[in-house]
Amino acid sequence: MAKAFISSRTSINSTSFSMLGGDTVISGDISASADLHVDGSVNGDISCKALIQGEGSEITGAVRAESVRIAGLVRGSVSAREVVILKTARIEGDVSYDTLTIEQGARLEGRLSPNGGQMPPAIARLPASAPTSAPSSAPIEVIAEEDEEISAAAE
Repeated sequence: MAKAFISSRTSINSTSFSMLGGDTVISGDISASADLHVDGSVNGDISCKALIQGEGSEITGAVRAESVRIAGLVRGSVSAREVVILKTARIEGDVSYDTLTIEQGARLEGRLSPNGGQMPPAIARLPASAPTSAPSSAPIEVIAEEDEEISAAAE
């Protein structure tokens, strides 16, 4: 007789999160009121409280969250209060943010636009989340003029 095990994952502050494994492919939009960790591929828009993207992950669609931590490939716009782009990340699209951190080596092909404290309606409806941890290596903090065109690799 086979047994099924279901585990509920929680972070240190007891906030639940959902995880998509590296072998998972999703075609369609994802909306979550909790944090989301993506290691697989998503072909659709993502709206969640906080997004953590794994290094081998690919997202094709718009990303909207209170905070995002990008380590893989994103083909689409990213909009969040706090955006962290890790050195392994590649973004092909525009990024809007309140705070932005880009590690040396990250690639960004698109525009950087400060939110000015305004969030898209989908994010404004989400409950407040606890801050995510900072990247382990020393990041480069980028300050850009509104709608500044960026097409370069930080190396």
